[in-house]
Amino acid sequence: MAKKSKGNRIQVILECTEHKASGMPGTSRYITQKNRKNTPERIELKKYNPILKKKTIHKEIK
Repeated sequence: MAKKSKGNRIQVILECTEHKASGMPGTSRYITQKNRKNTPERIELKKYNPILKKKTIHKEIK
């Protein structure tokens, strides 16, 4: 039986920066995966925010 290794892919949470700054109730969060070997820094992606009804920048929080 082969050993299970920790691996390089980890699960991260992305949170909307515009929504957080606006002070409106609620949050827009997405869960995705990244390869920690290729991208050791925090990632930023443009994702859809259903509360603001537009695409905004979402930054990694965990």
